[in-house]
Amino acid sequence: MKWTDINDIAIELVDGYPDVDPRYVNFVDLHNWVVGLDEFDDDPARGGEKVLEAIQAAWIEEADD
Repeated sequence: MKWTDINDIAIELVDGYPDVDPRYVNFVDLHNWVVGLDEFDDDPARGGEKVLEAIQAAWIEEADD
């Protein structure tokens, strides 16, 4: 997975952190969790605020389904 795989990352986060409310996750934790995903294979430095916001929004949407 790359930073651009926002929906795939969100699905992995829903599965990996089922008890976490994504609305209250700070970007430092979110960045660390994404980089720590088994399938993740991208440059950690490329995970800026805009990408993290998009991932968080997708995670919120995925968690609400």
